[in-house]
Amino acid sequence: MKLIRDRIAHWSLVGLLLAFAATSFYAPSASAHGEKSQAAFMRMRTIHWFDLKWSKEKVNVNEEVEITGKFHVFEGWPETVDEPDVSFLNIGIPGPVFIRKESYIGGQLVPRSVRLEIGKTYEFKVVLKARRPGDWHVHTMMNVQGGGPIIGPGKWITIEGRFADFKNPVTTLTGQTIDLETYQEGNIAFWHIFWAVFGVAWIVYWSRRPIFLPRLLMADAGRADELVSNTDRKVAMAFAAGTILIVVMSMSAANSKYPITIPLQAGTMRGMVPIEEKKPTITVKVEDASYRVPGRAMRMKLTITNNGSAAVRLGEFYTASVRFLDSSVYKDTTGYPEDLLAEDGLTVSDNSPLAPGETRTVEVQASDAAWEVYRLADIIYDPDSRFAGLLFFFDAAGTRQIVQIDAPLIPSFM
Repeated sequence: MKLIRDRIAHWSLVGLLLAFAATSFYAPSASAHGEKSQAAFMRMRTIHWFDLKWSKEKVNVNEEVEITGKFHVFEGWPETVDEPDVSFLNIGIPGPVFIRKESYIGGQLVPRSVRLEIGKTYEFKVVLKARRPGDWHVHTMMNVQGGGPIIGPGKWITIEGRFADFKNPVTTLTGQTIDLETYQEGNIAFWHIFWAVFGVAWIVYWSRRPIFLPRLLMADAGRADELVSNTDRKVAMAFAAGTILIVVMSMSAANSKYPITIPLQAGTMRGMVPIEEKKPTITVKVEDASYRVPGRAMRMKLTITNNGSAAVRLGEFYTASVRFLDSSVYKDTTGYPEDLLAEDGLTVSDNSPLAPGETRTVEVQASDAAWEVYRLADIIYDPDSRFAGLLFFFDAAGTRQIVQIDAPLIPSFM
């Protein structure tokens, strides 16, 4: 009986170690992200990214890519998401395939979290340096405390070259130039191995005897006090004392070798300068809106009033990174991701120039497979089934005005 218990315990330990090894060394590659699984209302009613430009679509290792554009903090920010009082401009990539060298909002360097104002529009720029060869999906992203990551549009960028050639030199405040990619690699490897061996030694000591089932049986039999001997207590105290001593001595040695240090900066930056925008001379009232499930199309009835001095036409509807265009009014030349661009996805019942002082009620339809592909249609199953987006109007000179819309969305299954 004891032999059977010992073998069960032995193979149980082996199974656990194999499971640990499998999960530790298996690292599947990731090419794109889970933006499609993010709630549709989050993408529609939080951050609206527009005028985006990726400076390059193909680079070599060590070359830089700039992502520039604007983002609007939506006025109808959902109540279920914390307001963007602590936000961090980020880039969504599948691991450290790029390094982020610089980030700017409103021309100001933002190496840490910032406070954004609801209803304001900001310019941004992110500078990336290519690190790992491959084809990578690169997204804009805003991390909001209490709201999580808010994903923006993504574009494929190809990195060519050799990963071994990557360099990341920086000059410290003391004038020393180091390569962050390889700095102190030997020291890092040593401490990882040291603590791994230390931990394995602890596990081996306690697993040298029958474990799991035999110990459970002893505990159930009321013999739990026999499981830990005086020698076991002494060994445990020795491990604890050794751990504390090693940490204290290594910390003291590090402080002596590097006397000049500064902590990581974790404060929130305020005073981000938004874009000074003129109030649009166009007003839009959403009379009603519905989403036709079989046709993958959203229909809006809009009453548009032009209070400006030039006739305008509706050229684009933007929501959740997807752009629906009327190509007879506006054509995109920025190289926007094709899967997010419906070049002829916007139709207007009467899109003739709207004269100054004129009011017109029109039927607008935004249709494309992106409603289903990017799961935007899921908004009709939300407890607060509202859509939101931006309307872009253009006059004959190409001057653009942006109007924000926000209204309930009613599903239609016929």
